Amino acid sequence: MLCRNRRILNSTLTLMVFGSLAAVPMLTKSLAQTGRVPLTDDARAISKRISGLRAVSDDARGETTFKIAVDIRAIKDPATRIMLSAGLANLATEGDFGKKTLQAVADTLSQALKEAPPAGRDDGPAGPFVTLAQLAKYEHVSVDLQDPQYEAALKKLDEDDQKREEADFTLPDILGKTWTLKQLKGKVVLVNFWATWCPPCRKEIPDLELLYTRFKDKGFVVLGITDEKPAVVTPFVTKNAMSYPILLDSNRTVNQLFSVQGIPRTVIYGRNGKIAAEAIDMRTQKQLLQLLAKAGLK
Repeated sequence: MLCRNRRILNSTLTLMVFGSLAAVPMLTKSLAQTGRVPLTDDARAISKRISGLRAVSDDARGETTFKIAVDIRAIKDPATRIMLSAGLANLATEGDFGKKTLQAVADTLSQALKEAPPAGRDDGPAGPFVTLAQLAKYEHVSVDLQDPQYEAALKKLDEDDQKREEADFTLPDILGKTWTLKQLKGKVVLVNFWATWCPPCRKEIPDLELLYTRFKDKGFVVLGITDEKPAVVTPFVTKNAMSYPILLDSNRTVNQLFSVQGIPRTVIYGRNGKIAAEAIDMRTQKQLLQLLAKAGLK
């Protein structure tokens, strides 16, 4: 779900998602390198279908993703199913592809985790449990899984949300102006973590710009936060006519404060300074409007 730049999904079967890739093109290599999971022709075919999802039109992508989730269930090896369904989950939330689709992805991952739960990492639950917990908490799918790692993942997400609730930061924007989150209390504030190299981030920008223009006179602020260098960010902002503030988090201090493991990542604060809504991936304009409504902005 989203552009993952620093996340390991499984400590023994490593699947990483880098930048503009969903890392599924790396899936075959990842599985082969472990020496533990033989990759069948069926699994190879499914990994290719996953890697091609971003080329599928939005109106067909939901059904395509649903079919892949169902087809993964026919793979005999549960560890391979975990890898495939976790990789699929990283693309299934890039927009609005329907609750049925997300539920199918979650069901496939959950069933595989029941059969062959991977060992936890030193710093917490194995990545696929975290992925499933995110689907449950932020995408509101049903999960039928009783596992200590899954429960620990849910608990960690709650703890991270509490930290974001209390978080404050001061960052400069690309024009040199400084912005402090807590000083914006009384406004609806949308904090969006993004980067120029991230496809779903780029896809989301026009709708963020449209909504900022529409609601800024009603006390709406968008803070786009990136860890990239000004020399990269400034030309991109100019080219894409982004008028909302773009803040520079060069040391990734705020990314770490907000426990950002993948982008785009959005947190919306209501006028009372409390979190009103969140998104773990890009949202469509319709979805963003629904999130802003939770903050009282219509």
